[in-house]
Amino acid sequence: MNKKILFILILALCAHSAFATGEAEIDSIYNDFRIDEVEVTARTLTKDVIVPQTLKGAELQDLNALSVADALRYFAGVQIKDYGGVGGIKTINVRSMGSQHTAVYYNGVQLGNAQNGQVDLGRYSLDNMEQIELYNGQKSDIFQSAREFGSAGNVYLTTRKPYFKAGERVHVRAQMRFGSFALANPNVGVDIKLTDQLSLTMDAEYVYSSGKYKFRYKRVLPNGDTAYDTTAVRQNGDINAVRAEIGLHDYYSSTGFFRIHAYNYWSERGIPGAIVNNVWRNGERLWDRNTFVQAQWQDEWFNRWSMRVLAKWANDYTHYKNYDERLLPSNNEYLQQEAYLSFANKVQIFNWWDVSVAYDFQYNALSRENLLLDAEPEHFHRKSHWLSAATAFNVKEYLRMQASVLMTAVDDNKPRITPGIFFSFRPYPKMDLSLNAFYKQSYRYPTFNDLYYTDLGNANLRPELARQHSVEIAYRKAAKQYNLSFSASYYYNRVTDKIIAYPKGQQFRWTMLNLGEVKINGVDAKADMSFYLPLRFVLHTRFNYTYQKAIDVTDPNDTYYKNQIPYIPRHSGSAVGGLEWTSRRGDHYGLNYSFIYVGERYSQQENTIYNYVLPWYTHDLTLYGEWGINSVQKERLVWLKANLEINNLLGQDYEVIQNYPMPKQNVRCTIAIRY
Repeated sequence: MNKKILFILILALCAHSAFATGEAEIDSIYNDFRIDEVEVTARTLTKDVIVPQTLKGAELQDLNALSVADALRYFAGVQIKDYGGVGGIKTINVRSMGSQHTAVYYNGVQLGNAQNGQVDLGRYSLDNMEQIELYNGQKSDIFQSAREFGSAGNVYLTTRKPYFKAGERVHVRAQMRFGSFALANPNVGVDIKLTDQLSLTMDAEYVYSSGKYKFRYKRVLPNGDTAYDTTAVRQNGDINAVRAEIGLHDYYSSTGFFRIHAYNYWSERGIPGAIVNNVWRNGERLWDRNTFVQAQWQDEWFNRWSMRVLAKWANDYTHYKNYDERLLPSNNEYLQQEAYLSFANKVQIFNWWDVSVAYDFQYNALSRENLLLDAEPEHFHRKSHWLSAATAFNVKEYLRMQASVLMTAVDDNKPRITPGIFFSFRPYPKMDLSLNAFYKQSYRYPTFNDLYYTDLGNANLRPELARQHSVEIAYRKAAKQYNLSFSASYYYNRVTDKIIAYPKGQQFRWTMLNLGEVKINGVDAKADMSFYLPLRFVLHTRFNYTYQKAIDVTDPNDTYYKNQIPYIPRHSGSAVGGLEWTSRRGDHYGLNYSFIYVGERYSQQENTIYNYVLPWYTHDLTLYGEWGINSVQKERLVWLKANLEINNLLGQDYEVIQNYPMPKQNVRCTIAIRY
């Protein structure tokens, strides 16, 4: 497989040389593969009360990443739970708050899962992604939906928007990715300019992987003796998945726009399960169908009053079946329905003072049918309301302040009020240096599974209340020969009645429990640097480091009192370095290296040697080239791209989750074309 991939890449590079011969140099090139010139939501440190972590454009595309979950690994303070392979479930945890405290927004509207609160980020491809942002606390702009004020952290996924030069009306792109474990991943997209203001985008992809990869299965006894040490092949980890999206973008004025976006995802996958008691194969299967349609309208009047309306309808179907005779037989179907409406207003009272009010309503319905039992399906309903008020002050160039209050009401439960206050102080206006701080409370109600399913959750769970404290220093400097940004933050989080989830021997089933009270102390440090070298070379570097002490302080009589909570490492970090060369005609070639490290952890509440999980690290390498050739009409360019990725370069054996081995060295190759 590796030799074939290298051979195809060489052919692509040779084709470039043949097409490029004799072509005239082009002074101005529009390159859709590298959209770093497009500043969709451009921000500087002077405008953000809390500085987000961002990946966009070329930087996002050059990472060794197949899905959104892979890219989020490069953010500080983030833990990704990964159960292995292309089809393995992948969830996010930010600053040890838990995945349910991190909201994921797709083009401005939250992705929901009322059943278990878990958003599988492995379903969302990077091929159609323009930007990923992570905010701790909340977004700096108070003009947002009420629901956005209710999360401890927010991840914003922004899909590709169409951009047309004068005279262009259609863009077509096609891509084929293949690699280890029989990976086949074609993707095709079309952008159509209907009018000067109205455009249509379509994107579709198919993913197949056998999920069969070799792994080493080794366990060492506490006395140092080896209990077993063997090599096996991961089974029942295959996936077939289809994703299709269509979007309509109407920018009818300089201040107003309307967008509608439809998304459909279908998959069938095996659930490989945990490797325990010499069980190498599990008989669990999972079918998913996720469909949603969402719309956004926004406009501004008198340069003072802004209004935004969001609406969404979602339908999610899940079918879980267990063929394994050693486990409890299961054949369950789940159907979720969601209706969501948000209405937000912002008024600029003075140039230095803004206020906003927003109201959100969401209706969730879940039906569960056990096909093995002759019984009526179970039905659950939930109505949720969010009402927010926020204000923002700007004192010249020195001080920015925001304050918000959110009321959350779920069904007949007592409404909860959660405040937040944010500061950004810039002591030297001529320097891009800021001191930022915030305090915020966030509240989450247990999910349907948490409350009602005794085999999946715990009916006695109590709601969570989180209190966040954070201080940060951020600095940025842009010069002719380099760009530099740096930030370091200390945070202290306190969670009452924290709910944690971990596998119950089967990947689809979880054990839920309250830890009572958890204290989290942590430090995040981030540095991004770009150096513009002679001969049109550019060196990009990115470094992240996280320290976290997340301990259970519920009961001094517990054996795990002040022990680190499960799967939270004390130390973790990443480093990315890329060297890029651009020719005079606009072609790009580059080499990208990335390193990820996750320190030692414990799989259970007691930090004993029996629950110890080894640290792990991976080295990844990417080689890419992209170039333009004249079309037949010689009026436009056809852009070609070839990309070779080598993941886990040294072939390390490691586990993100205990007993779920990850792939050793693997390769992916991508060939793409755009017209």
